Amino acid sequence: MFISVAIVEDDPATREIFAGWIGELAKCRCVAQCGDAAEALATLPDLRPDVVLMDINLPDRTGIECVRQLKPKLPNTQFVMVTVYGDTEHIFDALAAGASGYLLKRVDPPRLKAALEEVHRGGSPMSSSIARKVVQFFQSTAPTPPGVEVLSAREQEILRLLAEGYVNKEIAERLAISVPTVATYIRRIYEKLQVHSRAAAIGKFSSLLKGTGTGIVK
Repeated sequence: MFISVAIVEDDPATREIFAGWIGELAKCRCVAQCGDAAEALATLPDLRPDVVLMDINLPDRTGIECVRQLKPKLPNTQFVMVTVYGDTEHIFDALAAGASGYLLKRVDPPRLKAALEEVHRGGSPMSSSIARKVVQFFQSTAPTPPGVEVLSAREQEILRLLAEGYVNKEIAERLAISVPTVATYIRRIYEKLQVHSRAAAIGKFSSLLKGTGTGIVK
């Protein structure tokens, strides 16, 4: 039985390279190549591939948002991000959205083959530099002040940007996410902190951080 693989990548040359590599693998078959998130959302639920190789920088919405929308429809599909972004924000947002692996685009054919087999077995393949960043993040993260843990790292980040005066559109551009996604995060922040305005959310979060040495504004 072969591993069915779909590619979501806006660059045609990169799609063809990955498809060619997959075609050389005896255990894998490339069943779809999508150029944007809209095509992926329309095509992949019916195909139900075993693995999806997902780019982050797509033209219509981010690959992270695409994974977030696809994962509930494809609970048995494993998503592996293949991207140029190696920062912790993109890494943890992708994993939180439902990705099982994270590879940088400089991946070579042997590593891609190993990653497809690993994720299909239930593993979480990552480029070595990405795995190191994940380890360093958990080693360096200070204990969360009581009450603050109700907010995710991304929610705390957005709340800090709100406190610095950024509007939704500016936050979306800064974090490479859509404006509706920012609005969704803000709504969740209100719900979790049980407030009804930005000022109230910022004030409550600041009070939770008081005395911990952590300021609301970076």
